Amino acid sequence: ISGQDRIVYSSTHGHSLDPPPAPDPSSGYVWSLDEYDVYSVDYSGENLRRLTDTEGYDAESAVSPDGKLVAFVGFVDDKRSYQQSDLYLMSIDGGELRCLTKEFDRSISSPIWKSDGSGLYVKYDNHGVGQVCSVSLDGSLGLPLVTNVGGTSLGRPYQGGSYSVSRGGTIAFTHSEPDHPADVALQVDRAMPPERLTQLNAELFAKSTLARTEHFVFKSSFDGQEIDGWVVTPPDFDPTRKYPLILEIHGGPFANYGSRFAMEIQLYAAAGYVLVYTNPRGSTGYGEAFTDLIDHNYPSEGDFQDMMSGIDTIIARGSIDPKRLFVTGGSGGGILTAWVVGKTDRFAAAVAQKPVINWYSFALTSDGYNYFINYWFYGPPWETSQTADYLARSPLSLVGNVTTPTMLLTGEQDFRTPISESEQFYQALRLRQVDSMLVRIPGASHAIVARPSRMMVKVAYILKWFEKHDRN
Repeated sequence: ISGQDRIVYSSTHGHSLDPPPAPDPSSGYVWSLDEYDVYSVDYSGENLRRLTDTEGYDAESAVSPDGKLVAFVGFVDDKRSYQQSDLYLMSIDGGELRCLTKEFDRSISSPIWKSDGSGLYVKYDNHGVGQVCSVSLDGSLGLPLVTNVGGTSLGRPYQGGSYSVSRGGTIAFTHSEPDHPADVALQVDRAMPPERLTQLNAELFAKSTLARTEHFVFKSSFDGQEIDGWVVTPPDFDPTRKYPLILEIHGGPFANYGSRFAMEIQLYAAAGYVLVYTNPRGSTGYGEAFTDLIDHNYPSEGDFQDMMSGIDTIIARGSIDPKRLFVTGGSGGGILTAWVVGKTDRFAAAVAQKPVINWYSFALTSDGYNYFINYWFYGPPWETSQTADYLARSPLSLVGNVTTPTMLLTGEQDFRTPISESEQFYQALRLRQVDSMLVRIPGASHAIVARPSRMMVKVAYILKWFEKHDRN
């Protein structure tokens, strides 16, 4: 980012050149905390200077319009499983460093300077809603200027999205709600609804009736924590009928679902299922205390009961057949799917997509091995003090309890959650004579649905497995 006669940018130094934290968990990236720092360099390529020297992550640098200040996003690494990002400000030479958002209990990203240099705009997630607000140079935060930023993760209702700001303060952003994927919208006046500039899927949706998505809040039976959930009903939903239900679990686990369009969710609902998805403990957009509930403690009894409480809340409404419950999820959601079937037999069938089954083997085969052993555990698996914890938090430790027909579905080129994890669970289930199936996706990475054809095939396999084991 240019500032007068120099360029300010963020880079990493240390052990590797791994990519920085990615906002979209489907990208397959994992955090590498090898100290990302802010540097400056003259246009000539000379006088390279390191401007930050904290133990942690400093990135997304932005130079003020007058070239005197640098804003950036970062945190001081304290080895927790998830660490929130704050907005920092310093002079162009790296001095006078201060945090502008230390009192704001949300992780922020994408800082953009106001044209007059009086403050910045930042993006953050709050209870499953992407928002943009302003931050003054004294750290005062304004009310949200834009909501419903997102919709760029097409398959499932993840966070994400982007925005930009004109000199006059008009905000352009990727706008999504449950009835449409991201379109470009303008927010001119906060008191008025945004103006959608594009409706890229209007012709498609004119021929279709979409499922209805409703937000609800419930309390966890584990400790009374308030949890956000969403229930999606089929297009022809009749509350007097009884429907099968799918629990769809988000990955991460440090991520969030929200009121956003999701093709996979729509396809499940169109097949006649009621969908429930939640933001159990550990989800982002709820503050540090909420993510810390699973710090070095994932999966846990808490997140299991959070999800079961969400299902119980919807069953109590009266339109769900409790004998026709199904569960699926990918990555972190795949882990929790395998964890769930080891703790309860209430589901008629399950599909664990790209899960971790054995933390011990995963820690030594995943492409993020240098991260997981230090941030999700307190050391490598061969240390006696850690070995028991690796096993206790592995779904493999519960395989002796599983009676639920379970499909495993993973890409053969998945380096994040290698297919050897799915193979272990599949073969263990076969040894126990539990009905199971392993779907290997040739050429697919951790981002299985990088191709639309793979999304359709994935959903088709899942629906067929559920149809086969429906207790109707």
